[in-house]
Amino acid sequence: MRRPVVIIFARVPRLGAVKRRLAAGIGARGALRFYRAMLSATAWPIARDRRWHTVLAITPVGARADWARLAPPGTPRMPQIAGDLGQRMEKALARYPRAILIGSDIPGLRPADIAAGFRALGRADAVFGPALDGGYWLVGFGPRRPHKPFADVRWSSRHALADTLTNFRRHRVVLLPHKRDVDSAEDLAATCLRMFSRRNHPYPGP
Repeated sequence: MRRPVVIIFARVPRLGAVKRRLAAGIGARGALRFYRAMLSATAWPIARDRRWHTVLAITPVGARADWARLAPPGTPRMPQIAGDLGQRMEKALARYPRAILIGSDIPGLRPADIAAGFRALGRADAVFGPALDGGYWLVGFGPRRPHKPFADVRWSSRHALADTLTNFRRHRVVLLPHKRDVDSAEDLAATCLRMFSRRNHPYPGP
């Protein structure tokens, strides 16, 4: 039996070209450092896990990067097609009968989250990881999926997940726990505060 596939959407790390909303709050160099660190922290543990096959979907096509630092050596790469986010995700997922797609701006995203997504696909047609801003940090499809899974989605808005789910009204869907993605300086501050709180309060309250 072929292993399922994890697709990591990645933008080539270049100054001024990544995390522009975050850069507005912490500067372009800070945003670039954050993006490099997040991409590496996401790609290394997930790509080294042999329960699935991992592919990096890269944009822009032809741009160079030090991938040996950002992902395990030998991790396959493929170009993202031109188009909006929905078109790019649809094309990437269409290559595989059972696949999960993630980005690289979710602090704490680990192989256990991917494994939970594939378990969900064992009983559903699609799985989504809702983000606190109304989008989603993970999307996964089995063989049965809508013809246009991302039609009429208002990207970068609080309606993104709700719009997508409208296309899945005739399909079985599982939602994973919410996570916070980091798009702005406020998101980053909230994430750092949560991590600090956990570190200083290791035992949950009653």
